[in-house]
Amino acid sequence: MLRRGRLVAFPTETVYGLGADALDAQAVARIYAVKRRPPTSPLIVHVASVEMAQALVEVWPEVAGQLAQKFWPGPLTLVLQKRLPRQDASPAEATIPDIVTAGLPSVGIRIPAHPLALALIRAAGVPLAAPSANRFTELSPTTADHVRQSLGSEVDLILDGGPCVVGIESTVLSLLEPQPTLLRPGGISQQQLEAVIGPVALASQPVEGRPHPAPGMHARHYSPRTVLYLVEDGKVPHVGRGIYLQYGAAPRSSTVAVHQMPQSAPDYAMTLYDVLHRADASNYDWIAVDLPPAAPDWEAIRDRLRRAAAN
Repeated sequence: MLRRGRLVAFPTETVYGLGADALDAQAVARIYAVKRRPPTSPLIVHVASVEMAQALVEVWPEVAGQLAQKFWPGPLTLVLQKRLPRQDASPAEATIPDIVTAGLPSVGIRIPAHPLALALIRAAGVPLAAPSANRFTELSPTTADHVRQSLGSEVDLILDGGPCVVGIESTVLSLLEPQPTLLRPGGISQQQLEAVIGPVALASQPVEGRPHPAPGMHARHYSPRTVLYLVEDGKVPHVGRGIYLQYGAAPRSSTVAVHQMPQSAPDYAMTLYDVLHRADASNYDWIAVDLPPAAPDWEAIRDRLRRAAAN
């Protein structure tokens, strides 16, 4: 199906992806149409080996090799200069179409750590462009049911690999400059990266309307349809019917529904989107989230919550 230009949703360790042959511009255009995704937001390309990744880029720097050895397969996307078209290129030296990369000369690549995703890529024999399998800016899917609820029949096939074990999107790290730049926090923390390669710079917010260097950088993203508030010390809204996702402080209301969130960052990340999906389906007037701590291992979670609550 992938080789014929169809769309297949599949599990990764982070979230479910909406996959198409990354070398087929028409198939990738279907991803943008189904997701209602703006063309300024690039897609991540999923591969099954380091050799497959190297065939898609102009330069494979030493730092890429260090990171790949430490974190691949896993929730780390590396942004590198994509391979330019060549008349004498071998079939293995493919060129990623501009639609995949929002017209940028760079491409984000990762090897997912899910056996079904890896088997799919190997069986298809092509790299897969695969953003999250949901409508643009809405909650990411971490189960096959989330994909069905969001996209329905617009996906040609959904492979059910069970719940995702990381639960939030990959870290995106640009290697285009001498100093690596963190474009999106994710399943690998900045602290973990710096333990391997030294200091990592932080990207500024991109200009809206221009191509973004990575996905997930819009101010509002990962959002439930229900309005979401970030609160501290249990100060929940006092209007309507709501649910409070408690981390530490108890809600200052005896009438609000309460869901106790996990205390560890990995467990919190693994359950966050599923909890928000269920809250969204329960017709609450609002969702209030007790902010977890401002610590390195919580930064990706806090990033998702900040964007989910943005106007």
